[in-house]
Amino acid sequence: MPEIHSFGVPSITCHAWNADRTQIALSPGNHEVHIYQFVGGRWTKQHVLDEHAQNVTGIDWASNSNRIVTCSADRSAYVWTPQPDGKWKATMVILRINRAATCVKWSPLENKFAVGSGARLISVCYFDPDNDWWVSKHIKKPIRSTITW
Repeated sequence: MPEIHSFGVPSITCHAWNADRTQIALSPGNHEVHIYQFVGGRWTKQHVLDEHAQNVTGIDWASNSNRIVTCSADRSAYVWTPQPDGKWKATMVILRINRAATCVKWSPLENKFAVGSGARLISVCYFDPDNDWWVSKHIKKPIRSTITW
């Protein structure tokens, strides 16, 4: 029998678990990402990540580096890194797309990630340490529709 969890939100549009499944990042159908932690037999909200301007459409949590990447209908993506003080630092991703981002996934080495979009292309993103942001290169093969996982 599968486990059933309740977070007190009417709908969840996307979610991702951390490596040991003691935390979950989820979007309650808006521009925010809520991070819950399993403490004392129940889920408690720990953080709210709110850099996006429109609905969050994709979340992925890297198991080794513990970073979260999110994408949104506002054509943006952010990489969230946990800080020693317990807060999450957002780093901007330069996607260069003209339609909504629809999904996001870390690479196995967690040094790159891919963002699918309604722009009929895939953005493969890598970190640029000189500017402290993530930059994308596009895969524009003859894709004829929106990219989803």
